Amino acid sequence: MLCLCWTLLTLAITTSGKSLSKSSTLTPKDRLLLREIECLLEDEALCDQDSMPQQSNAVKNTIYFNGNVYTVDGTDWDQTPKEAIVVQDGKVAFVGSNQDALEYVNCESSVLDLNGATVLPGFHDVHIHPLEASSRVGSTCKLTSDTDPELMKDIFKTCAPRQIGTEWVLGGGHSITSILDHIEKGGRPPREIIDEVLPDVPVVMLEETSHSVWVNSEALRRANITKWTPVRPGGVIMREEGTGEPNGILLEDEGVSIMEFAMKPTPELEELNYEGLIDGLWYRNENGITSVSDARVYWGRGNDKTWERVCKEGKLTVRANLALWAYPQKDDSQQIEALKDMFSNENPNCFLRKNQIKVYIDGLLDSTTAAMEEPYVKNLHLPGISDNRGLNIFDQPRLAKYVKELQNFDNNKRYDFLVHAIGDRGVHQALNAFDESWISAGTRHRMTHLEQVKPEDMNRFQKLNVIADFQVAGNFTKPSTRDHIESLVGKDRAHDFIPLRSVYHTNAHVTLSSDWDVSTINPFVGIQNAISRGHQSVNVKDAVEMYTINAAFAMRQEHVVGSLATGKDADLVVIDTDIMDQNNEDVIHKTRVLQTVLAGEEVYSTEDQNQVNDVTCEVFENRAENCQDGHYCYTNP
Repeated sequence: MLCLCWTLLTLAITTSGKSLSKSSTLTPKDRLLLREIECLLEDEALCDQDSMPQQSNAVKNTIYFNGNVYTVDGTDWDQTPKEAIVVQDGKVAFVGSNQDALEYVNCESSVLDLNGATVLPGFHDVHIHPLEASSRVGSTCKLTSDTDPELMKDIFKTCAPRQIGTEWVLGGGHSITSILDHIEKGGRPPREIIDEVLPDVPVVMLEETSHSVWVNSEALRRANITKWTPVRPGGVIMREEGTGEPNGILLEDEGVSIMEFAMKPTPELEELNYEGLIDGLWYRNENGITSVSDARVYWGRGNDKTWERVCKEGKLTVRANLALWAYPQKDDSQQIEALKDMFSNENPNCFLRKNQIKVYIDGLLDSTTAAMEEPYVKNLHLPGISDNRGLNIFDQPRLAKYVKELQNFDNNKRYDFLVHAIGDRGVHQALNAFDESWISAGTRHRMTHLEQVKPEDMNRFQKLNVIADFQVAGNFTKPSTRDHIESLVGKDRAHDFIPLRSVYHTNAHVTLSSDWDVSTINPFVGIQNAISRGHQSVNVKDAVEMYTINAAFAMRQEHVVGSLATGKDADLVVIDTDIMDQNNEDVIHKTRVLQTVLAGEEVYSTEDQNQVNDVTCEVFENRAENCQDGHYCYTNP
């Protein structure tokens, strides 16, 4: 009798040999209902094995339908959004219409009604500091950007007892501008401010851009920095006028070097870094980010080992390329060999690669350490910089040497270089170094920040196949802050501060990134700002590509992710706003992530379940008790 029921019902839902579930006249929910009936009839419990059709091809998949799916694949993807996407075995199995997507429904499916939500490829952030920004060790004392240094004594007194992981008291967040203004106005040496409340414990405060530190006398003593310490390449020890004593402000590599003392690895420190990195990964996923490049991995502090531990334990929820720091004060030959030994382009446990090198060629505009062709308008009279044109941390010949040694070695192992270059002289020198060490194919070097670029250098990125990476998410990058830039370099040079559009229109390969936690990690703020830069704006389509397929190219994974093409890994993000709709251009920065997926596995979902629904359980409530292991009933994101 049961087999007869199967025959009759199958006939009832079939016309001319074609299942009604494939009829174009049915609504998606009608079609799902009929597929549900088919699944129930195919249950092995209803008939014996010989008389029942078998679900031999039933595979687990997730079907997203009734949405706006932008593939970022091809040239007109922004004009042709799809309705649905099917994810199977961690990959994109189908992208297209609702009707065709629902043909993939079987008894092992999870079905998600997007209710008009938007799907994009997972975002990349190719310049970010996940471990540094997330570890609690370095953020014990939280300073404010625009506060008079003299008013921070109570903060030091309160926060010092809370320090963990090291005997040094660490923190930061202050502005180098406020410190320099304090000095310029005749204020006492900054080290004395900390000494007044913490004279016996070493203290290091990292300013908000990470290009300088504020320390006390005990920290200087432990690092053996005195009035007799000579000027060293790549760094500045600011000194008291008249006495030559260090005043407590260390710029660029002098600041990095003293942090090596404070961050000397201990079991407690390593554990705290591990916990911080895991917490930080969740924050990446919450913002729709599925791929990152850690843009400064201090391997001397064991930071790369922390990444490897998270990977080994199966807790890495992004694809990660590590950019190993090139220490300016290390011996070149020894460091180059050490970097060669650390190279890794694959990991059997996760998506982790150690295949990039981070180099600073110059410093920062605010501290007048970025390398400029012409002198700054503002003069801080920094020791060792008599011409007021900034400094080199790595100079052009040294950068070229590292590139030549590491861009192709030991049977085609390739490091890609990530070069910090802010001033126009620094940009020019870095491009020269790449030109000098150029090889015919295979390199994907990139330069980051690029706040000042000479007109004659604009088209060299494309000619040399050097990727141009910009950050525009921070408030300090907005055109509204141009007055501040003018106070540093003058009106003419401030006009094209961060020349995003100019470089992009040379057909160079361009990416956008955050430099978090210098700026917000939110890619939607970055996109909003990228389209709001006046004569240096790009459009939304360009900005999305810079965060997705272009960035995937920079990470050597455009063949795997970066777009939602059939056969690629399913890295995707579901958002509540159609950011490609021109009517939404003013509210892109308010976009909320509903779900983030890495290789088909959910790594983040919002608690708000109002927009995206589990259509299967909604329509087939009588089927819910038959779901096994969550199959067919999707957990709401």
